[in-house]
Amino acid sequence: MASPGPERPILVIENDLVAPLGRLEGWLREAGAELVLCSPATGQPLPADLAGYSALVVLGGVMNAYQDDVAPWLPELRALLAAAVRAELPTLGICLGGQLLAVAAGGRVSEAETPEYGSQLVAKRQAAAEDPLFRELPITPDVLQWHVDEVSQLPPGAVLLASSPVCEVQAFRVGRLAWGVQFHIETTPEIVTLWAQQDAELLADYDLPAILDRSIRAHPDIAEVWRPVAAAFVALAADPSAARAAAGPRLLPMAGPGPVAAGPVAVTAGPLTDPAAIRAALAAELQASREPPAY
Repeated sequence: MASPGPERPILVIENDLVAPLGRLEGWLREAGAELVLCSPATGQPLPADLAGYSALVVLGGVMNAYQDDVAPWLPELRALLAAAVRAELPTLGICLGGQLLAVAAGGRVSEAETPEYGSQLVAKRQAAAEDPLFRELPITPDVLQWHVDEVSQLPPGAVLLASSPVCEVQAFRVGRLAWGVQFHIETTPEIVTLWAQQDAELLADYDLPAILDRSIRAHPDIAEVWRPVAAAFVALAADPSAARAAAGPRLLPMAGPGPVAAGPVAVTAGPLTDPAAIRAALAAELQASREPPAY
C-alpha cells in the first residue's frame, strides 16, 4: 500500500515556458503529491513565503542565475530558496534551479568551460551512499544534460553527491533537505527536440542529430532511475524526519545507457568517487558527440 502524500502541496516554480515540469509532474502526483505551479515567466507573482507548502521544486531556464534584468523575479526566488534551506523544507532545484539554490546558499555559478548536451552518465560520490535521495541510485545514473553554466563553487557546508568528467558539481545537497542537480530528469522527447531546434546555431559544431537521437532513446532509462527518486522526494515532503542516513552497506544495481547489468554492486564505506574507467568512458562519449571543427 502506497504511503499517504503530503498534507500540504508542493510548490513548483517554472522559470521558463520551454523548461516545464514535464514528466516529473506525473511522477510526483502518482506518489501522492498535490502540486501548485507558479510561473513567473508569465507574470505570475511568486508567493511571499513558503507557508502552506510541504516542499519546493525550482525548474530550469535559458537565463543564468544572475540575470535579474532578464528575469526580474530571480532575487525573490533566491530569497525563497534561502528561506527553504533555513526552514529545512524539502527542496529540489533542477539545472538553473540548482544553480539558483547554490547562489542563494552562498555558492557561485560561472560559465562552463565545456558545455554538456544530451544523454550522459554522472558518477555518484562517496557522500551519496548516505544521502536520503541519492543512496538508492546506481553508481552511474543516466541523466539528460543541456547547460552552458555550472556551479563553480559549492555553498559553505554543501555536500557533493555526483560529478562528471567535465563538470564537477552535478549534484549536491545544502543543509539537510535541499538538493540541486545540474542535469535534467524531467524532460520528454518533445522538450528535448524543442531545445535542439532552438539551439541549432549554438550547436553547429556538434553532431546534433546524434545527440538528439541518443537523448530521445535514453528517456526510458532516465525514468527507471529517477522516478523512484521523485517518489522519495514526495515521501520526505510528507515526513521530513525520515531523512536519516543509511545504516551499513547497501546493494545498488549498476546502470548505464543500456540494460541494467546483472548482479548488484555493494556500496560500502569505501569511496564512490569517479573511477578512471568511468571517467574515460564518459569523456569519450562526450568527445564522440562533437564533430571536428572546420578549419
